[in-house]
Amino acid sequence: MTVEERVEAAIANRRETVNDAITEQLPIQKPERLYAASRYLLDAGGKRLRPAILLLTAEALADVEPLSEEYCSFPSLSDGEVDVLSAAVSIEVIQSFTLIHDDIMDDDDLRRGVPAVHQEFDLETAILAGDTLYSKAFEYMLDTGAPAERSVEALDELATTCTEICEGQALDVDFENRSDVTTEEYLEMVEFKTAVLYAAAASIPAILLGADDDTVDALHGYGLDIGRAFQIQDDLLDLTVPSEELGKQRGSDLIEGKRTIITLHARDQGVDVDGIVSDDPTEAEIDAAVETLEDAGSIEFAREMAVDLVANGKERLEVLPEGESHNLLEDIADFLIERGY
Repeated sequence: MTVEERVEAAIANRRETVNDAITEQLPIQKPERLYAASRYLLDAGGKRLRPAILLLTAEALADVEPLSEEYCSFPSLSDGEVDVLSAAVSIEVIQSFTLIHDDIMDDDDLRRGVPAVHQEFDLETAILAGDTLYSKAFEYMLDTGAPAERSVEALDELATTCTEICEGQALDVDFENRSDVTTEEYLEMVEFKTAVLYAAAASIPAILLGADDDTVDALHGYGLDIGRAFQIQDDLLDLTVPSEELGKQRGSDLIEGKRTIITLHARDQGVDVDGIVSDDPTEAEIDAAVETLEDAGSIEFAREMAVDLVANGKERLEVLPEGESHNLLEDIADFLIERGY
């Protein structure tokens, strides 16, 4: 079985469990339009990568058998039981909240192959749906049954993560109007906008289960490393995967003038990245732009950086006991830079 097959199977098993929990914890209730909009992207699909990472980390820490039909609570490392599934739902709900608001800000028409929430419903409802999911995530994180001090620490991690996501989005918007963005600034933006949610997914189960600070910090670092690699891979896929597979316009980052590790490297090689495509490019124009970026070595530069980040992230997993869940977390790190969309 290949790495991709192992990861897909592991995520699929946990995705079903997370989906069932989402249905139970986020029912469509009054006002029905609001909750239908809140559930819309959650019901539209998604791999559930972040909650899968959270569940696998909990499995490894608690040294329990992999996911079973009765999967819910894990023994704490000291006392009591913790409902890590509720924490996993919290993380996925935050992810959905960010997608709704991102699509509004970017005026994107599609997400996961369906109309964006603000297109399917309306702008006002989409904003409220995102806000509702944001609030619900904190409710779910309080439902784990962990001791009070650990719940507070997990909530603090979640709140900090949400603030940093907003800071990362603000940096991303600011970069569109700047021609002097550095690679270091880009990596900071990616850390905040994308990687911190992976870091929360990996570190929150350690917090809830009572792991020591060194373990929490190592798992947080694992999430940051693979999260940055994930975003770099997304930047690559935006250029190399057909629009129908992406669920959005291929080359949209170039069209919108977004700064990525690819375009920053190309600019440093003398490529006019701001004029590389027109406002409404043909597929042939996108192909030509990608060829230019390849000739500049920018696409290979991005791939190598993603590989290095994943290798560093996997080293951080040494704090976890050896076993199937540990191995799957390593496989997921590899999968993030080997995947298609």
